[in-house]
Amino acid sequence: MSRSLRRGSIAAIAAIAIASLSSCAAGNTPDTLQVKPDNAAATIGTHLKLNNIVVVTGEGTSGDYTGPANVVVNIANTSDVPAELQSVTVDTAAATLADAAGAPLTGLVIPAGGAVAIGGQGNPTATVPNATVHVGGFAATTFTFKDGQKVDVQAGVSPDGKGLYKGYGPTPSPTVAPVKTTPGATAPAAGATTTPGATTTPGATTTPGATTAPGAATGTAVPAGATTPAVPASH
Repeated sequence: MSRSLRRGSIAAIAAIAIASLSSCAAGNTPDTLQVKPDNAAATIGTHLKLNNIVVVTGEGTSGDYTGPANVVVNIANTSDVPAELQSVTVDTAAATLADAAGAPLTGLVIPAGGAVAIGGQGNPTATVPNATVHVGGFAATTFTFKDGQKVDVQAGVSPDGKGLYKGYGPTPSPTVAPVKTTPGATAPAAGATTTPGATTTPGATTTPGATTAPGAATGTAVPAGATTPAVPASH
């Protein structure tokens, strides 16, 4: 090998070494490597894996928030026996578990060798009625299973309608339409009956228990059993 080639090889090796040392000095933290961490995940034992854990608040929410929120998570069970999720809490607020139709559940079974997605259309839900969180921050979230195993994670808090979690937030409570009333309208007097086809003259009063004669168009009710005086025939 010529001296020029030998010198070139030595220079290349030195440059690689310097670059490696510089990288080590910079560190391997996400900030240094510009790597954004994925959503929270956790493992319980050797068979239960919880992925993509997010707390989703209502659409348009931001900053400090108190109100309903859904916990979104995908739980995989690689064991040959089923596992049962018994509770989910966000800080100290407990979630209500429900199936895809909205019926309440006391526990959610993750089948052996299977997985269950919680949150989203057509899936069971875990809804915290009154969570206190900071949208855009993190919330301490705990999952507890029937066998006593549990795990605590710091789940990201995201509003509904943003990114991948559109439609994952809590369902707004239905509103009841107000009953419209006609100004000045009054209820019929107690015990009074009205004959179909009869009209009432404004300002007329109806005597309780009285009935209105069919076809009567006067403003005075005719008591039941009363007779109308005969009108003499004109000559």
